Amino acid sequence: MAIVMRFVQRFEASKRQEFMELEKQFAVLEQQGILPRGDRMVPLAGREPGNTLIWEGRFESLAGAEKALKVLETSGDHTRLFQKQVPYFQDAWVEFYEVLSF
Repeated sequence: MAIVMRFVQRFEASKRQEFMELEKQFAVLEQQGILPRGDRMVPLAGREPGNTLIWEGRFESLAGAEKALKVLETSGDHTRLFQKQVPYFQDAWVEFYEVLSF
């Protein structure tokens, strides 16, 4: 069963540039294979306000998503960047979705 994992992060709108500069550094770590890869999105229209970043990754199983979370928890590079970025957060949560295949 395929799983989509989403990190939803609402940040201070006045700190958008600083937040996104740090997010670019996370993307570099993904490109280097240090962190799991995902797509980043910001809402143009919808429920979430424009000062929301959504990171979304697709995994072959719930175990695969859990493994990705473990990488994030144990990565010193991730921890270092996260500590710089978290002061800009207003709210954050993780969502898991089962991908249906009919």
